[in-house]
Amino acid sequence: MSMNRLRQPVANFVTLSSRLPRTSRLVVRPWRRSYASSNNEASGPSSSSSSWLRNALGLGGTATAAFLAYTYVTAGGDLESAIEAKTKTTKIPGDLDSQYVHERRSLKSPGVFLWGTNAYRVVDPNSKETVIKAPRSFAYFDGEVLRDLKLGEKSGAAITEKGDLVQWGKGYSDTDFKPTRTLIGKDLTSVCMSNDRILALASNGSVYSLPIAKNDQESGRKPKESSWLPFQSFAAGVSYRLLEPALKLGEKVTAISGGLQHALLLTSSGRVFSVASSTESYPSFGQLGVPGLTWSTRPQGSVDACHEVKALGNSKITQIATGDYHSLALSKDGTVYAFGDNSFGQLGSEFDPASPFNDTPTPVPLKTLYPGNIWLPKVTTIAAGGANSFFTVDAQRILGPGEDRFAVRDLGRITADTWTCGRGIWGALGNGRWTHLQDVPTKVKTLSGLFEYNERTKALSPIRLREISVGTTHASAVLDNTAHVEASATSSLEKRDDWGYDALFWGGNENFQLGTGKRSNMSRPTHINAPPEPGAKDDKQEARLQIMPRHKAKVGSRTVSMEQRIECGRHISGIYSTV
Repeated sequence: MSMNRLRQPVANFVTLSSRLPRTSRLVVRPWRRSYASSNNEASGPSSSSSSWLRNALGLGGTATAAFLAYTYVTAGGDLESAIEAKTKTTKIPGDLDSQYVHERRSLKSPGVFLWGTNAYRVVDPNSKETVIKAPRSFAYFDGEVLRDLKLGEKSGAAITEKGDLVQWGKGYSDTDFKPTRTLIGKDLTSVCMSNDRILALASNGSVYSLPIAKNDQESGRKPKESSWLPFQSFAAGVSYRLLEPALKLGEKVTAISGGLQHALLLTSSGRVFSVASSTESYPSFGQLGVPGLTWSTRPQGSVDACHEVKALGNSKITQIATGDYHSLALSKDGTVYAFGDNSFGQLGSEFDPASPFNDTPTPVPLKTLYPGNIWLPKVTTIAAGGANSFFTVDAQRILGPGEDRFAVRDLGRITADTWTCGRGIWGALGNGRWTHLQDVPTKVKTLSGLFEYNERTKALSPIRLREISVGTTHASAVLDNTAHVEASATSSLEKRDDWGYDALFWGGNENFQLGTGKRSNMSRPTHINAPPEPGAKDDKQEARLQIMPRHKAKVGSRTVSMEQRIECGRHISGIYSTV
């Protein structure tokens, strides 16, 4: 580098010197020879003096340039740095830089990050650590995108981009608990787990039920499957059963959700079916939504027969959610129906010790949460897990009784709120309290009443929840904040003003499942730090964890449209890239 600088002509340094701050009126110019005009008289003493002055100035300029060149070479470019520092834009240090690095790494490295209890080798099958305190990359899925991910305490299950089921953990195998492809070739889209079985939904609406344990998959009855060869069939690779709800012509199952003993199936026509999903115990808390249905009163036939939840027949259901022993259903008109166990008030109705569960779907009263008849609430999203229920509400300001239309400034404004009920002893309610039983929905203030300025509409817009995931004792929420500073969004997310969605965690932290690196439970939604870059030595570089919105990125040699999601399981949390 220094040798190249020595070869630069002196004229360049003279030009550089003109960029220095002026301290006098003297301007250094290149020396030039003066010629007398043929029309002028011979030069007198005054012309000799001016010629001498010009020669002196020229020699001075050359000496100055030589001095600057010597200083430039010996100082190793400090002069140039000092000069150019005046023209460069100041770099913004701190969290912005580390956040930018985190986003670029997330975009270029799709995969899975897990943390929490590792007693059954679910978070890291290659580690003997009993807990993983911070998000750790799951090596098996490096560079891959998934369709779905579920995390139990003893086993994990994922649907790959090709639609195959992958299982791992000691719940799957005591001797070989590393990831293994089990149910393949079915074009699966989503999965849920009970105590001992897995339910997987295929793109054509078929629902497969298979045991979690590898030994049961290999020793159980394996159905015959057709072959691409005519009049040929072969036994399936694993034991499974096909669930058969009574569907109408053209109707198919579009979504599934499961608890420890039961599962709900949502169809394309808005009907809901419930099914016993565990061979260890039959649902006994009313979570199937069929009044009077118990083990002794069940109809003849298979134990995992599908039952239509007829109490929801007059409503078109758009979403379903399940906790350990309770169920939620959201209708198109924004009504939430709850049924099942109510021991902690998770149904949003008053707890009655004489009747601790409800086997009939019952609407959750929402209007009582907005007194004064000046708000019109409508539920937009539901979520459940453990003994907790969550639902987000769009509350529109309407004209109240006796109000003057012209005096109400916020008429028509929509406020997005999040409400919850159920068990809060570990802080899973997110309302800042440690409550054992919460049978009246309480507002999660940290996730409610949020607004941001919209560059397109030039007005404030409510910030809703993009998704909420509920585990056994903890939960997480992803805000649907604007991920692009500019008015028009891009799909590449390669600009510095492109951001991710804010992610928050709260609840039980007995197995470090909140990702804070500490064991303290948290009763309010809190941001956590992004996982450190492998091999990073600077512990001070910390970035807030953000979830990448949908974008296009490379997966091997292919360009894939993907986004990140959060999954809260049984004392385990995960982030994965999904198509």
